[in-house]
This record gives sequence, C-alpha cells and structure tokens, in this order.
Amino acid sequence: MDELTFGRSTYLCVQDLYWKKMRIMALDYGSKTVGVAVSDKLGLTALPLETIKREKENKLRKTLARIEEIIKEKSISLIVLGKPLNMDDSEGERVEKSLAFKEALEKRTGLEVLWQDERLSSVEAEEILADSGIKKEDMKRYIDSVAASVILREFMNTNKERLYG
Repeated sequence: MDELTFGRSTYLCVQDLYWKKMRIMALDYGSKTVGVAVSDKLGLTALPLETIKREKENKLRKTLARIEEIIKEKSISLIVLGKPLNMDDSEGERVEKSLAFKEALEKRTGLEVLWQDERLSSVEAEEILADSGIKKEDMKRYIDSVAASVILREFMNTNKERLYG
C-alpha cells in the first residue's frame, strides 16, 4: 500500500484500499423467486435489493436476464449463491436444482459463482423483518431479498481475508 507524506504526516493511499474492494451479489434461489442482495461499494455491508419472481421453476431466461442487468448496473464482480443444505449437512433435491442454476449463471454471466451455506437464512430474515416492525402478512414481499442479504453478510464475514487481503 502506498503512503503519501504531507509535511510531517503520512497517510495511507485510500485508492489502494478502494481497489481491493469488490461489489458482490448474493442470490437466494427458490422454486419461484430469487432474492437478490448486493454489497456496498466498499464491501462493508450487505443490502437487500429485490426479489425476482417467475411463474414456473424451470423458466430461467427472464431471471438470468434481470440478474445480468443488475450485474451491469451495480458493477458486480462476484456472485454468491445460497447452498440449501439439510440440517444434517446432507444435500437434497434443492441442491441439485441450485447447482443447475449455478452452472447457468456462470455460463451466462462469465462470473465466478461461489456457494454459501444458507441454512436458517430465511429464519434470520423473518426475525430481522419482525424486529423492523414489518407485519407478518407483508413479510412475503421482502423475505427473499433479506435472506439473500443474510447469505451475503455471512459470506463476507467468513471470507474477509480472501476478499480483501
């Protein structure tokens, strides 16, 4: 990291810190929705962004197109996908579907897609929404994007050294 000296004071070059940061997108992939969250420009916070809805589970064209738009709009350089493991660490049917989605994302976007354990992310998202005063009947609107932000926060917390060295 470069240092700048002015008079008797030495400063670390903020630009060096900035370029080590990257914007990350996290996805909570479900049968009819995909929750989307993104990191801020400095990689400090995970922000819920939106929920992408589709009529049928196997219809991904519009979903992938919207994800590509977000990648361009937000200058995303890495995607994190929630891995729906069972509580006993086994992989069920949802993991297979998520793997197919992961492969489609990598092929379509050209970006690396990394897994993050998503167990209990929806439960934590419900707690966050309840603590924020969101009524139970309104939670459905936000739950997937908030769950994606939980997945992203966990990923960022467990990979700080790897991401920002």
